[in-house]
Amino acid sequence: MKTNSNTDKRQIEQDALQLVMEEFSQEQKLNNQQITALISEVKNVGDKIDLLKKECEGEKKLSQPFDISTVEVILQKGILDMKYMIGRQPKSIVRKFQVLLFPEQDAKLFYKIVFGRWILYLTVMLAITNLYKWGINYSNNRKEVELRKIQDETVRGAWVYMYNNSGKEIKQQMDKAYINAVRAQRKFGQ
Repeated sequence: MKTNSNTDKRQIEQDALQLVMEEFSQEQKLNNQQITALISEVKNVGDKIDLLKKECEGEKKLSQPFDISTVEVILQKGILDMKYMIGRQPKSIVRKFQVLLFPEQDAKLFYKIVFGRWILYLTVMLAITNLYKWGINYSNNRKEVELRKIQDETVRGAWVYMYNNSGKEIKQQMDKAYINAVRAQRKFGQ
């Protein structure tokens, strides 16, 4: 029972971790798209600034050079603020329970375990079970043979006792009975 509950807990933790990782990857894709959009906008703004510089240089020289580093710092701060806001948003965790007959991932490992170990264990268990049944059957047969030997010895002892302690007429009847029994045994034995 403990092994089942441990594997169930591990499976639930793996599922939860997988869902969280999928959400993070989706958010990362969205962030990357936004960042590429911002980069393209920054390039557009930089191009416009370059065009304005060229136009202004043609008309008159600027007295002070324009510092782009402050704009870059502001944009980086804005991107970091956006990442922080996205990271703080509540995330919904959807748990899904499935009954799978075959694994979605690592099918090779699954079949290796099933056909490599389980079938071996089942074969060993079957061999042990059959060996146990054979042992019980052998033991019962030996007991039955011993009981029949004891009965035969008792009957033989009674026959000898009766034959030795009886008169001539009873001995003749016993001899006839013995001959008839031997004939019947030969007849049914063949």
